[in-house]
Amino acid sequence: MGDIAKRVVAGIVTALVVGVCLPAARVLAGENPPQDAFVMKLYDGDIPGAVASEDLETIRDPEHPDTFIQKVTYPTLTGYLPNPELATGVAVVICPGGGYGGVSIVKEGYQVAERLQSQGIAAFVLKYRDPLDATMADKKFGPLQDVQQALAKVRSNAQQWHLNADKIGVMGFSAGGHLASSAAVHFNDPVLSSLAPDEVRPDFQVLIYPVISFDDAIGHLGSRTNLLGDPAGQKWIDYFSNDTQVNAQTPPAFLVHAGDDGSVVVENSLSYYRALKASDVAAGMLILPSGGHGFGMRNPVDWFATMLQWMKSEGIY
Repeated sequence: MGDIAKRVVAGIVTALVVGVCLPAARVLAGENPPQDAFVMKLYDGDIPGAVASEDLETIRDPEHPDTFIQKVTYPTLTGYLPNPELATGVAVVICPGGGYGGVSIVKEGYQVAERLQSQGIAAFVLKYRDPLDATMADKKFGPLQDVQQALAKVRSNAQQWHLNADKIGVMGFSAGGHLASSAAVHFNDPVLSSLAPDEVRPDFQVLIYPVISFDDAIGHLGSRTNLLGDPAGQKWIDYFSNDTQVNAQTPPAFLVHAGDDGSVVVENSLSYYRALKASDVAAGMLILPSGGHGFGMRNPVDWFATMLQWMKSEGIY
């Protein structure tokens, strides 16, 4: 049992049946997942490591089309399966951004999933828990536990959903990119003792303007404070500075960042890319001339098309 697992109550991972998902998972008014998507609870029964709490989840501005969900207490997966005639067997778990203070579920979740689905890639939007002391025993591991659980759940349902269990990746935006890269570098020590490394390791990673480092010089300090608290403690700053955690077993990566990003500086992606190359991990990177931060799919440069080309070059797609 790994060090992380010893701090969290172990849970039994049981696959959910698609047909019974919708009534069981909470969907807020204004969240509006598309009709062809299905929503399922991430965990069967109690959430391991959770603190008994009322459901704190809210939407920041219910009238805004880019729904931003805050204080997520009960995580869900929203699945998009492609038309069988287009299906490639590839699947992606999507981690929207939000600075570990919420989840930008539409712009960095549903809209991305629809594009993936249209290209024959199954997509699963993860509404992961915000790291809150009120809802979890150790908040710094709550989001990582959720993405590992999501990867294990998708992999365990690969046959049912006609997926290739060896082509299940993770994608993340901003702080969701930090979460996705955390899944890519910390799979050898799953948060839950009920999960094994081969269940939670993503086969590839796609990181869009990701938070990578928690170092003072280049890190996004708001995300760091939300996840680790203040003061964060150097041990955990190092642990969650994912550019320092790369090794030869880290899965292949594709990174996208705008050079003029004023919120999460491009050095986050550059540092991660250099670490990947130093460990001989296959990596591609697209630096956009402009776009700032948080553009999702809405950049004049079609980064998504370049991502697909990279996936083809790596034999993923």
